[in-house]
Amino acid sequence: MVTNPSRRTTGITVIVLILVALVAGAIAAELVTRQPATPAASNQATLQPAAAGSGPQQTPMSATAIYKQDWKGVVQITTRIGGGFRQGSGTGSGIVLDKAGNILTNNHVIQGASQLQVTFSDGSTAPATVVSTNPAQDLATIKVSVSAASLDPLPLGNSNNVLVGDTVYAIGFPFGNPESMTAGVVSGLNRTDSQSGLHGLIQTDAKINPGNSGGPLLNTLGQVVGINDAIDSPVQGNVGVGFAIPINQARPAEGGNL
Repeated sequence: MVTNPSRRTTGITVIVLILVALVAGAIAAELVTRQPATPAASNQATLQPAAAGSGPQQTPMSATAIYKQDWKGVVQITTRIGGGFRQGSGTGSGIVLDKAGNILTNNHVIQGASQLQVTFSDGSTAPATVVSTNPAQDLATIKVSVSAASLDPLPLGNSNNVLVGDTVYAIGFPFGNPESMTAGVVSGLNRTDSQSGLHGLIQTDAKINPGNSGGPLLNTLGQVVGINDAIDSPVQGNVGVGFAIPINQARPAEGGNL
């Protein structure tokens, strides 16, 4: 029998077309199974809350940057005690807490004062009144009535995270000198001041002198971790041992009075 070449060619063509269709179908099915998630599903995953501790790490700041950020939030407190021939005065430092005009300081800075005056970084002054006192912790809050725009509250840190060896900075008005900053390290924790009886204090070798009381002890993020309180010195001058009240002692959750 003689086979018709054209009919054989047609048969081969049909077989080839069938194979091509089958291969194309398989490829299409594979592509369908590998399609990416829909935009809606992708956005939903992105908007999920981040895991704890996965946020950006905070970078320590230079001393210059900390001073530039925080010095406007430190004020000088001048007190007038008594009257007439027994009139006296004193100075200390304070920390601006909020835009409402609340200022944190040591109780011994304002104790017995008949008048309080606050001097801000720009030289402006305002009278202040006592809001609350806590003599047992040597803390007090006073308040000024000024424009919120003129107030620069300081960021508060967590004194529970302070470790021996941490770099710290003190800003205040030692001996009445404005805009003064000293640097040092945390040289001890849970100290007791034998003179005041305060305990749980942060010990630092950052220079603290009369006039620094009530000012901030700052960490390398520029956050307040302590309120400078006293020096331990046999010569009434700084010998490298200063004490600061941990800022957490001033928080209501810790029994404080903020």
